[in-house]
Amino acid sequence: MLSKARLRYRVGELLTAVVLILLAAWIASGPSDLFAQQEQEEEIVPSQTPVPEPQCTFFTNFQQHSAIGVAEAQRVAGWGTTARAVSQISAQTVEVSNRLGAVLGSRPPDRQGPWISRIDFHIFSALEQQNIPPAPLSTDAEFLRRLTLDLTGRIPTAEQVQQFLADPDPQKRSRAVERLLNSPEWVDRGTMWLGDLLKNNSVSVQINRGPQGRTALYEFIKTSLAQNKPYNQFVTELLTGEGDSFVSGPANFLVGGTMSMGPAQDTYDRQWVQTATMFLGLKHFDCLLCHDGEGHLDSVNLWATQVKRSEAWGLAAFFSRTRIRRPGGQGTTYNVSEATTGGYNLNTNSGNRPSRAPSSGVSSPVLPRYLFSGRQLRANDNFRVELARELTHDLQFARATVNYIWKHFFGIGLVEPADGFDLARLDPRNPPPDPWKLQPSHPELLDELARTFVNQGFDLKELMRMICNSQAYQLSSRYPGVWEESYTRYFARHLIRRLDAEELADAVVQSSGVANNMTVAMGGGSTITVPWAMQLPETTVPGGAVGTFLNTFLRGDRDETPRSGDLSTSQALALMNDSFVINRVRGSTGNGGRIGAWINAGLDNTQLVQAIYLSTLSRYPTAEELAAAVQTFQSGTRAARAQDLLWTLYNKVDFIFNY
Repeated sequence: MLSKARLRYRVGELLTAVVLILLAAWIASGPSDLFAQQEQEEEIVPSQTPVPEPQCTFFTNFQQHSAIGVAEAQRVAGWGTTARAVSQISAQTVEVSNRLGAVLGSRPPDRQGPWISRIDFHIFSALEQQNIPPAPLSTDAEFLRRLTLDLTGRIPTAEQVQQFLADPDPQKRSRAVERLLNSPEWVDRGTMWLGDLLKNNSVSVQINRGPQGRTALYEFIKTSLAQNKPYNQFVTELLTGEGDSFVSGPANFLVGGTMSMGPAQDTYDRQWVQTATMFLGLKHFDCLLCHDGEGHLDSVNLWATQVKRSEAWGLAAFFSRTRIRRPGGQGTTYNVSEATTGGYNLNTNSGNRPSRAPSSGVSSPVLPRYLFSGRQLRANDNFRVELARELTHDLQFARATVNYIWKHFFGIGLVEPADGFDLARLDPRNPPPDPWKLQPSHPELLDELARTFVNQGFDLKELMRMICNSQAYQLSSRYPGVWEESYTRYFARHLIRRLDAEELADAVVQSSGVANNMTVAMGGGSTITVPWAMQLPETTVPGGAVGTFLNTFLRGDRDETPRSGDLSTSQALALMNDSFVINRVRGSTGNGGRIGAWINAGLDNTQLVQAIYLSTLSRYPTAEELAAAVQTFQSGTRAARAQDLLWTLYNKVDFIFNY
């Protein structure tokens, strides 16, 4: 039985926990510290490993278990591999591309010409200028797993991995990009990502949308992605949304900006703060709506030091005619409408911000003025309609969007933090004064991506297609030389990340073949059954055992607790002992389980081990792993040994990371 096997794995469990604790400490110190170990040769000598419990069921003995486990951790993190010389990148673009294809052992470019994309031109030119050799390209197995997770939130199936690895077509990577971009799973992943960005939830500290309001916004996001709606149109509809919040999805964006227990101006302020942060990457208005930037943001943001509080009022004034009422009282729908009169009155001395009062040159009410273009609205303009027009025509809107998307795929943005843009430090033709430096790691690339995004009709799919087809995105996370912390911002290697909570839960479900049907309240007494965590409408449902597992992996609440990729011992214990995992390990060999189907299909032990590896880690086992696993099938039942193997792979380092 599995419970007996778990007892025999106790030492292995402790080893896994120690590895996770060390990884947590390294990752906490910086995004690239996990890979920052100096390259050196390390010999794993099994005879030097303590043997407190030599009867391990998966490996022939504990010495081998420990040695392979440590070697695997080193393989994934890039430790202990032989350093090999990487030729310097040539100044000639053709030679650079050739070296990526030949010297680094990568496949031929998927498109004609010396560069696969303009992304590669900027990234590899910067690496050349800094004399930083890039990592080799990822293997096909690494690429498919990374791409599938990034675009769909799922790991590939065993069949998909097997077919991809066997496919000789040099265009297979770009074909995989197309297949995934046009899958329903891409819509699910995008809906989760945008739900995080827009903070779509039922209840927060400030406001209660209720399940119906949350569901309406969720369905609006999902439908918009399924239609591949241009992103500028999507944001315009959010900013101008009106009507019943239980019916109108866009209306819930404004409902989410409501500020309770204060004057109306507090709500206008909050609605602008969330607009500026989510769509322009400018989070500092939360400070600027309390005081001038000068004297408060001097060491944080050069541009913000030049902004007056009165100018921030002019931006919040775009929402000063928005009316959000709850006709039926608490627990009922909100009604969002736009008045034809009113403005941002300077007449408060209470609430969440300092008193608002007219001053020299600033009269009340303040009419909207779009600070970035200088356009002053007139009293008869529709404030939110004009805001949507100004904002979506602002290049900063495109910059912020491509930077958020870039961070999703690369782990860090071209500007970091992604919501902390400094508008005075973006233009290399007009650099900031000392001691300030340009903020983007690749300012020309950021500008070109933003303008391309505009010219391509604000097409999110096309933006992702460009990124995923670039060799920059396809670099390996393994680095064959001495890694320096300064290399991180130049994207010389791919940074790994821990799987999101929903990704991890769905990976367990998919690889085991045991369903995870979750009941979610949609409001008004109705419920739906959701089979995949990536399809959940928010990050606080469901409760119960599944919810506990998801919370352990820090999915956040889209309010005061952000999503996190940190590691913890409780996560290691959850993968070892949580009922969500154990029930799927046990069920994997039963009716409907993936392993049970393979056993019934007549796979021999070698084929069965390979299938379990392909479905779980998205790769074939190494020769050592295969031999060790097949050896365990010589005793006990095949089902029990297969369960042991599946459980062990869930606790391997490369299962919980996207690398």
